[in-house]
Amino acid sequence: MNKKELIAKLAKTTGLSQAKAGEVLNALFDAESGKGILAVELDSGHKVTIPGFGTFGTKSRAKRVGTNPANGEKIQIEAKKYAFFKPGKTLRERVAS
Repeated sequence: MNKKELIAKLAKTTGLSQAKAGEVLNALFDAESGKGILAVELDSGHKVTIPGFGTFGTKSRAKRVGTNPANGEKIQIEAKKYAFFKPGKTLRERVAS
């Protein structure tokens, strides 16, 4: 399912127009402009938990030494912060069955 299909399904399920459904989806998930609710919360270091669905959050990876696979040289890999999603119990069980 792509974004257009998700907007159409959201509009049909909720009775909203497709334009309004698109606005709702963008208000939640827009990461490009940095104005989406989820993106703003993750930028702030907060977790977003949706019971039964899952948790969105950020984790930090420490600076470390790695190996360049092309030539075997040791290289420094900088520390970084990254986003993660952990599915909730209800979603995990539903997908597993």
